[in-house]
Amino acid sequence: MFQNFRQAMAWLHTWFGLVLGFVLMAAFFFGALSVFDREIDRWALPATRFEPQPMPSFERVLRPAFERLQPDPALVEAMRPRVDGPMPERFDRIAYWSAYTTHRDPVLAIYAGWEVPGAKNPDEQLYALGTIDPRDGSALRDDQLKIGSGFFYPMHYSLTVDWKNLGFWIVGLAAMAMLAALVSGVVMHRRLFRELFTFRPDRARLRSVLDLHNLTGVVALPFHFFFAFTGLLIFASTYYFPVGHTQLHDLHELHEKHEAAALGLPHGRSGVPAGLANVDAMVAEAQRRWEARGMAGDVGFLVLQHVGDANGYVSVYRAGTDRIALVGQGIHFKADTGELLREDPPATPAARVAEFLTGLHLQHFRHWLLRWLYVLGGLSGAACIATGFLFFVEKRKRQHAARGSQGRASSTHWRWPR
Repeated sequence: MFQNFRQAMAWLHTWFGLVLGFVLMAAFFFGALSVFDREIDRWALPATRFEPQPMPSFERVLRPAFERLQPDPALVEAMRPRVDGPMPERFDRIAYWSAYTTHRDPVLAIYAGWEVPGAKNPDEQLYALGTIDPRDGSALRDDQLKIGSGFFYPMHYSLTVDWKNLGFWIVGLAAMAMLAALVSGVVMHRRLFRELFTFRPDRARLRSVLDLHNLTGVVALPFHFFFAFTGLLIFASTYYFPVGHTQLHDLHELHEKHEAAALGLPHGRSGVPAGLANVDAMVAEAQRRWEARGMAGDVGFLVLQHVGDANGYVSVYRAGTDRIALVGQGIHFKADTGELLREDPPATPAARVAEFLTGLHLQHFRHWLLRWLYVLGGLSGAACIATGFLFFVEKRKRQHAARGSQGRASSTHWRWPR
């Protein structure tokens, strides 16, 4: 079929690009915009245009905001058939409260989950999320589109196609095709270094388009490969190979229980009611311990598990402002007494690699120059694919013209019916 290996790679490069190129172009373009998703949100929502804030006081700001949260009525109705018995008017059996922020977030995202009495699947929970002003805890409207984080960002990794997680699978397939296209492109073009500096806009249009395709592909080749590869890794265990939640669910659950026992962090509720100690004091203690280890003391993620139960605990995670990983150095306290339960040890080599790859892809750390390079890399990826489409179409037009054929319609003298 092919005279040599390079021709086989050229066929692979062409047809993978044609079939999934539109998906990749959308992923690259909206990925570039997502680099500044928080800043675009601020532009779109004038009420959120104030300076980024640190994690606020739990007792003064967060606790009242959490206590106001309840699941969306639509979610409650959707779960009703999966519950034995009536649904409560108000959900008070709190599975978790959590709050997350970065150095770019003026507003604060808060999340809550509730266990449902009588649920046929005890692991199934109802949840709610909200956005608050961290200066006073007032709720901000969630019915306005956060065009950066609410549209551009999901468009980047799922095309906003939520049905059966189909969008994740389409983008994942496109990422695999991207890796194959990159490898085959390197095999096709043996003079990569020369093509890095070659662009001839004064030549024929077909030659100029091909030069631009090669230039945008080669100049950001490591960027394209890295982001296609890490994008697959980020979603592999959740969507592409979720064996821990499917075939190996029981084993996964057993491992969680053993891990919780080894770490000293309760896996489930005890059923014994308990109060909640001063969380602000726990946060201050965590910051003191980070400072003693020579680390910045910004809190990025605050989680309260099994709230109102004797097995409840509070986890305080350091923000990833000064490093690649998103959050880390977790310190955990018993919720009803404030007693220190555990201080996370340094990550294992495998965990550090995972944190590095995920953090470098999502880029929540503070580095504005690198952020702009991400934008240029994403736009170059979109330009590379667009010029590849143009080159294919122009080359086919010339081939058809040379054969005296302008497509099936003209070669068979097809006409519109009268």
